[in-house]
Amino acid sequence: MNKALKGFLLLSALLPVAVQAAPDVQKLYADHCVVCHGNDRLGGVGPALLPENLDRLRRPEAFKTIAEGRIASQMAGFADKLARDEIQALVDFIYQPLPKTPVWGADEIITSHLQHEPSGSLPDKPVFSADPLNLFVVVELGDHHATILDGDKFEPIHRFQTRFALHGGPKFSPDGRYVYFASRDGWVSKFDIYNLKTVAEVRAGINTRNIAVSGDGKTVLVGNYLPHSLVLLDAEDLTLIKVIPALGQDGKSSRVSAVYQAEPRGSFVAALKDVKEVWEIPYGAKDFPVRRVAVDNYLDDFFFDQSYRHLIGAARDGKKGQVIDLDSGKKVAEIDLPGMPHLGSGITWEYQGRPVMATPNLKEPLVSVIDMTTWQTVKQIKTLGPGFFMRSHENTPYAWTDGFNSNNPGSRDVMHIIDKRTLEVVKILRPEPGKTAAHVEFTRDGKYALVSIWENDGALVIYDAATLGEVKRLPMNKPSGKYNVYNKITRSAGTSH
Repeated sequence: MNKALKGFLLLSALLPVAVQAAPDVQKLYADHCVVCHGNDRLGGVGPALLPENLDRLRRPEAFKTIAEGRIASQMAGFADKLARDEIQALVDFIYQPLPKTPVWGADEIITSHLQHEPSGSLPDKPVFSADPLNLFVVVELGDHHATILDGDKFEPIHRFQTRFALHGGPKFSPDGRYVYFASRDGWVSKFDIYNLKTVAEVRAGINTRNIAVSGDGKTVLVGNYLPHSLVLLDAEDLTLIKVIPALGQDGKSSRVSAVYQAEPRGSFVAALKDVKEVWEIPYGAKDFPVRRVAVDNYLDDFFFDQSYRHLIGAARDGKKGQVIDLDSGKKVAEIDLPGMPHLGSGITWEYQGRPVMATPNLKEPLVSVIDMTTWQTVKQIKTLGPGFFMRSHENTPYAWTDGFNSNNPGSRDVMHIIDKRTLEVVKILRPEPGKTAAHVEFTRDGKYALVSIWENDGALVIYDAATLGEVKRLPMNKPSGKYNVYNKITRSAGTSH
C-alpha cells in the first residue's frame, strides 16, 4: 500500500471525530426542556430559563443541575440521557438572552383582565350544606384541576379546571368565602367557594412565584420571577392597583422569592431573591410604600413566629438561618440549620412551656427543632429521608413529616409521626408502599389528617389523628396539596401561613 493511500485511509478514519457536529441545542431543548420551561424559555411548570433569572446560578452549577437534578423541585437529572457536550450546549443556550424579552407591565396586565361574574352579583349563601369553614381545597396537578372537599363527610362537592401548573399554594379571603390561585405562568384566579364559580382572572406576570391576600381582604400581592416585580391587585375584582419594580437600594433588579401577609402587622412581607433585602409593605397605607430591611444573605425561604414580629429566613446555599426583628429591622440571632431547611413548611408548638419551631430539611434526613426564645437548637430529629412538608394541629400531640426529597424510593413513601411532647418519632406510616407520600393537612378540629399519594393515579388518604388508623381513601390525580379553610384563615400554628 503506497503512502498516499495509507494517508488517505488514516485521514478518513479520523474525520468523524475531527468534524463531529456540534449538538443541536434547539432539538435538545425541545426534547428535554420545553415541556416544563416553555417553548420560549419563559417558564411553565418550571421557572423561566433566561440570563436575568439565572443571576445567582453560575454556569458550573447550572451544568450540575441539568446533570443531577434539583432538590425540592420537579427538575430531574439528565446525566443518563445526555452527553457532557450536550449538557454544556444547553447551559450555554439558557444563558443567551432572548432576541427580545417580552414586556409585561401595567398595560398588559390591564388588557388580560377577565371578569367572569360581576362583583356582588352572586348569592352570599353557600349552594351546598357542608360546613364552609371545614372545606378543603385540593390541588390536583396531574390534570390541572382543583376539588372542593367536604371535611366532615370526606366527599367531593365540586371539581373544576384550573390554570396550568398552580404554584405557591392557594390563599383565602379572611372570611373563607373566596380562594385565590396563582399559576406558574402568571395567572391569578379568584374562585367563589360559596357559589363554586371562578369570578375573575388576570395575568399579573410571565413567571410567578406566589401570592398573598391582605388581612383586611382588600388587596392581593403577586410576587414575580419575570418580570422582576410585585403586582398589587384589588381583591374584589382583580383589577390592577400598582406595579412595583423589584429593585434593590442599589438599583439592582431581582426576582421575588416569596410574598406573605402579616395580618398582625397590617402588612405584606416580601423577600428578594437576588438582592439582600426584605420588604415590608403596609396594605392600609396610601400608595403602599416600601420599607426596606437589609439582611446578611439572600432569603429564598422564610417563616414567621406566631406574633409576626420575627422573620426567620435562609438562603438555599446558606449554612445559617437569620432571625430578623421586623420592629427594629435588625438581625437578632442566627440559627444552626444544616443542609437546606424548608422554612416555608415550618410549624410551631409549645414544648416544655416554651415556643419551638420545627422545619424539615430538603437535603438531610432530619427535622430541626428550635427554641424560639433563645434561638438555640433543641433537637435534630432523625428521619428516614429528607422531607418537604411538615404539619400539625393544636388539638393533636403529633407532628407529621414526609420523606419526599429522599433519593431512596424506600423512604419516599413514608410519613413520620413525631410526638411533640417527647420529640421522638413514634410511628412510621406507609400510606401506599412504593408511592410518594406527602403534604399533610388536618380537619378544622384536628381529629383527622389527610395525606397525599403524590402520583397521577394517587389518592387522599384520611387518617384518624389519634389512633393513626386509616379511615377512608379517595382517588385523586396527583393531589399536590390540600388546604383547610379554617386552619388557613385562623393561621393555625400547625400549618404554613
